[in-house]
Amino acid sequence: MLKGTRRFYEQDDEVKKEYYTRDFSNKIVYNSNFDLYTGPAANWRDTFYCFMARQPPIPEDLPSTCRDILVEYANEVMRLGKLLMELLSEALGLKPCHLYDMGCIEGMAVLCHYYPACPQPELTLGTSKHADDGFLTVLLQDQIGGLQILHDNQWFDVPPAPGALVINIGDLLQASPLPDSALLFVRNNEQQQHYVNSPTLITNDRFKSVEHRVLANKDGPRMSVACFFTTGFQPSPRIYGPIKELLSEANPPLYKEVSVKEYVTYTVNKGLNGISGLLNFKL
Repeated sequence: MLKGTRRFYEQDDEVKKEYYTRDFSNKIVYNSNFDLYTGPAANWRDTFYCFMARQPPIPEDLPSTCRDILVEYANEVMRLGKLLMELLSEALGLKPCHLYDMGCIEGMAVLCHYYPACPQPELTLGTSKHADDGFLTVLLQDQIGGLQILHDNQWFDVPPAPGALVINIGDLLQASPLPDSALLFVRNNEQQQHYVNSPTLITNDRFKSVEHRVLANKDGPRMSVACFFTTGFQPSPRIYGPIKELLSEANPPLYKEVSVKEYVTYTVNKGLNGISGLLNFKL
């Protein structure tokens, strides 16, 4: 998948221009800095993304440089997502199918990031501090490094591990307090817990979405592929709020009910300003 990402970005610019747009309702989007006109600063990063579920583009519309591997990889990540949702449901004391039946992996956006070598990395970031605005993120990164997570007001490196995927809990999955465990490595069917520290909506802060960033680097290009379980701007009748089975007098709801489209629209419009989008939906 990383090789396919490299092939896309190493094409002639005239070929890539076919996919360039700032209309995020498109199924296929290529641009630099989704929040270029709304965020406080530009990042050192280009991104190509497409929705591979619920309503994926026809394969012929995908770039030929990564078409076959993109379809295959998306199918495998969807299978992994279902398994992860079953494990997370059980961790909440719910039936294994609970989060799946709520539609938490109904949609998936695949984002292929490209971070060019930066001559002055101390002056910028590859990606500014943020938490993901979906339910769950599956991240594949190359060996360049640069990903960091925020824990107890300190930044910690998440070094690349061969054969490993990084799993982030997103804002929409946030619930009530379990141990700090919203960032995992998944490698060779083993899970290794790592730090997390920011809240998630439907679990009423029981799970925590992890704030993270990517450093710019003199080495490069760095590439990563992030699969976000979200329906994004796609229309959906589903409304999400704290899971009722997790609520009680001692644990009242902390967040308003919201659609995925409403939440994603808010976070995209505010840009990567370092402020959690969840604060706008607190009761």
